[in-house]
Amino acid sequence: MILSNARLVFPDGIRDGLDVVVADGKIAELRKRSKSDAIDLNGSYLAPGFIDLHIHGGAGRDTMEASMEAFKAICDYHSGGGTTSLLLTTLTAPIPRIVEVLRAVRDSSRAIKQIAGVHVEGPFISKMRCGGQSEQFIRNPDNESVEQLLEHSDVIKRFTLAPELPGALELIDRLRERGIAISGGHSDASDEQGRAGFAHGMRHVTHTFNAMSSARRRGVYREAGLLEFALSEPEILCELIADGHHVSPTLIKMLYRAKGPTGICLVTDAIAGAGLGEGTRFPFSGHECVVAGGVCLLADRTSLAGSASRMIDLIRVMVNDVKIPLHEAIAMASTNPARALGSTTKGRLESGADADFVVLSPKLEVLQTFVAGERVFESSGK
Repeated sequence: MILSNARLVFPDGIRDGLDVVVADGKIAELRKRSKSDAIDLNGSYLAPGFIDLHIHGGAGRDTMEASMEAFKAICDYHSGGGTTSLLLTTLTAPIPRIVEVLRAVRDSSRAIKQIAGVHVEGPFISKMRCGGQSEQFIRNPDNESVEQLLEHSDVIKRFTLAPELPGALELIDRLRERGIAISGGHSDASDEQGRAGFAHGMRHVTHTFNAMSSARRRGVYREAGLLEFALSEPEILCELIADGHHVSPTLIKMLYRAKGPTGICLVTDAIAGAGLGEGTRFPFSGHECVVAGGVCLLADRTSLAGSASRMIDLIRVMVNDVKIPLHEAIAMASTNPARALGSTTKGRLESGADADFVVLSPKLEVLQTFVAGERVFESSGK
């Protein structure tokens, strides 16, 4: 397969005049445009497929269903937003329920190519910063629970925890030994506690600005929280829900100034309500939630529950509202998350990389999505 007449999006800019040659699910080469038999993309953007590190569901389905059918529906729905790889993300729940999801993902990942593993979010988080998570199941790390989870460490790629909890630093050590990325989140950590997590190997933070401690007084002095620590530490990679609801454009600009284009990973944090109609009610983490105004809220509308967005929605917010260059916004949805996963074959347009692509119109509409060289989505308007 040869893809031609496209504007290729790289982390450092956008280039014309190149064909992308695909063979056996990989990029065989990038070469100067030729007149050979090719798929004409009519001047559209061709970007690496998007990688979502934090996604609970979509189209009315939830990761916690622990079924291949649910996982397939989630992946299919988000492929329409340009996502070609994702981490199915769990919720705070009894350990056996989380283990059930881990087993189901292992059984499903070979058949569903978009599944890159699991992001375990909770139960080792702060009750002070639980957000839409179920407070009744929040707990401190204990050896028995950790052992049950680590029996499935082959599918766990990312783990969100609160570094201030008793036993959290020891857990970070154990996760790091297994090659699992540790992300601080749903946390009330002080600056000192955040730094302790960093010293043990925490290199990420979860949905920056949301469910996260920030600057406060301690006695007569003011100290930083996890937010300010993350902003100040160059080695911390920050998740960002740039859906236009969770974080304002001004705060996104502040994060961008602090971290630059390489320090941010766009995540949807989408839940089952993504793709459902306005006013639709649905369950999530033991709560009744509702889709309202482009986001998912608790049914009593007192708190955000999660996102109703796909990755292309975040790209549009970054480009149109925050005024980030398109190639940088796309890197935040592809190259940076690939680095967070430790992947050397995803999130890039280069020889030997996976043939995961998204084709975008000038208006940033997803026209086509490819996974391993196979078209998994095509816009009905094309």
